[in-house]
Amino acid sequence: MRVAVVGATGLVGSTILKIMEERNFPVTELIPVASQKSAGKKVQYNGKEWTVVTAETAISMKPVLAIFSAGGSTSLELAPKFAEAGCRVVDNSSAWRMDPTKKLIVPEVNAHVLSEDDMIIANPNCSTIQMVMALKPLHDKYQIKRVVVSTYQSVSGSGQKAVSEMDAQRAGSTEHNVYPHIIDKNVIPQIDVFQDNGYTKEEMKMVLETNKIMGDDSIKVTATTVRVPVSGGHSESVNIEFRNDFDESVVKQLLTDFPGVIVVDNPEMNSYPMPLDAAGKDEVFVGRIRRDYSQPNTLNCWIVADNLRKGAATNAIQIAKVLHHNGWLKG
Repeated sequence: MRVAVVGATGLVGSTILKIMEERNFPVTELIPVASQKSAGKKVQYNGKEWTVVTAETAISMKPVLAIFSAGGSTSLELAPKFAEAGCRVVDNSSAWRMDPTKKLIVPEVNAHVLSEDDMIIANPNCSTIQMVMALKPLHDKYQIKRVVVSTYQSVSGSGQKAVSEMDAQRAGSTEHNVYPHIIDKNVIPQIDVFQDNGYTKEEMKMVLETNKIMGDDSIKVTATTVRVPVSGGHSESVNIEFRNDFDESVVKQLLTDFPGVIVVDNPEMNSYPMPLDAAGKDEVFVGRIRRDYSQPNTLNCWIVADNLRKGAATNAIQIAKVLHHNGWLKG
């Protein structure tokens, strides 16, 4: 099976290669793809060196699957070209997420909506992925009415340049090119650009993507997304109002039983999810589960995940595994 990874030299692209190896994804030929200036470089995969090629060369090599992690404009330009050549695309950018003709998939939540006709499949925003993993089993049982979420997102969500810039600031630099302000020893209540409604693009992604993935536009979502000086791992404080009352012990059991979710919730032992503990793991961790006593039928919880893995690369590989399992990756 010939598999192209578009953006193979980037932070998420290299994580995709790592996870494909870990999960023994059945690749017979890897086609690492990057820009013209990176063509000819080598990447390591499964104990071999593979040469980076341009998109045009990759398409001519007839891959059956292309996993994109190269930004929205690149995806808009190149994904249709790969699809036209008979190659299925799993795209990690925001380019196709809200396109009504494209599916937006978190496999544990809505893999059932995929069909053999889907040639371009969108991978959701990292913050949305980890949140809907916790929302899904609770919505099925109690029916969610409204979600209020505040995020604490690491700099790795902005790529290697952001990580390097924060490290430089910790060493004394006052330069900041990735964010509008210094991030070290700071908290920036802005992720992506502001929209006309006063929300940022990242915040609106969480609103719109949640409705699309959950398949329910009646769920009201409001978000505040914040960048924090953490190298990796996103955290979220989530307040969930249900249409029906709930039992906290049942909530914990529903989350425990849901595939890909781990409950870490023992206040007596100071046990709760943290980015350091989620690093390098594929699961979504949920803790600080407690009733909101300020209004009826409302729950508070804390959700943490490795944003480069389940928030991006792992979810993309899981989508690809569904395609492979269904027999839709054929040369």
